[in-house]
Amino acid sequence: MSSKNILNIKPLDFMWPVSDPFLFCVHHRDLYPAGNEQLGPAAPLTGRNIGNDFTLKDGWRMYHGETIPGFPAHPHRGFETVTCTMQGFVDHSDSHGQAGRYGNGDVQWMTAGKGLQHCEMFPLLNRDKENPCELFQIWLNLPRANKFVEPHFKMLWNEDIPVVNTKDAHGNSLEVRVIAGSFNNVIAPAPAPDSWAADPKNEVIIWTIKMSAGCAWTVPPAGAGINRSVYFYKGGKVKIDGSNISKPCCIDVKADSELLVENGDTESYFLMLQGKPINEPVVQYGPFVMNSESEIRQAFVDFQNTQFGGWPWNRHDVVYPAGKGRFAKHLDGREENK
Repeated sequence: MSSKNILNIKPLDFMWPVSDPFLFCVHHRDLYPAGNEQLGPAAPLTGRNIGNDFTLKDGWRMYHGETIPGFPAHPHRGFETVTCTMQGFVDHSDSHGQAGRYGNGDVQWMTAGKGLQHCEMFPLLNRDKENPCELFQIWLNLPRANKFVEPHFKMLWNEDIPVVNTKDAHGNSLEVRVIAGSFNNVIAPAPAPDSWAADPKNEVIIWTIKMSAGCAWTVPPAGAGINRSVYFYKGGKVKIDGSNISKPCCIDVKADSELLVENGDTESYFLMLQGKPINEPVVQYGPFVMNSESEIRQAFVDFQNTQFGGWPWNRHDVVYPAGKGRFAKHLDGREENK
């Protein structure tokens, strides 16, 4: 690797490598069949490890779902989830009675803070055709000072997320979707208020990028001491800072230098994550991310004692009626309908 700006190149599996302040990133891509009356797959579930189905079979997975794909009620503390949908829908319910359905470009930014339970189910709304689902779930750490903030979620609706379309010197197109941070002076919607991303000095960026065949793009530099990762997840061949890349991979790069990305002869897709590292100890056990083992033990005790607010729903894999549109119901009673 002769590049001056590339620090590491790592292959992509189901769970993607990340750098501080990020904790986790996974790319869900499931080609679900038509749905049934329960909004699950109208297909046999035989041969699957129901309750823990992470093996891609027939192009899709049930994950922890037993009837409907997804993740029934589970707790979190000490960090944030940013769920970026590309196709398909997610039904959200949590221990504070908040709820929502979002998808097809919407982003949910959820601060777990001092603790909550939520479920994330993937309702298969189409009864007469397939239900493709694609999303990124990104975990963003919280600094020690914000580990115990009140839980909160915010919707960044697809219509409100800016998309910057530009062309290179030869007329080839570049599309950057600005979920967090800014690009070409276009600023993303504000994240959740207690997020590490809420302070512009932390230079947090979440971008999804599409490059047409032959496009060349120079990624602008960030400040010194910033971590930046570029994920090439779909396409043919690309060249990054002179290094040829032909398979999906994570490219960790120096953020304070310009980075030349040259696409090959097919359309290519990227995710970019960037941010100032929090530089605090990280101790993770399953759904809890704290600064010490004693805080992890306390998280388990607190969850056992309080259930982080209990579970006000009549099932742990809540989905809403098939005809329900995109919506969000918040703790303060405010409702959004799209």
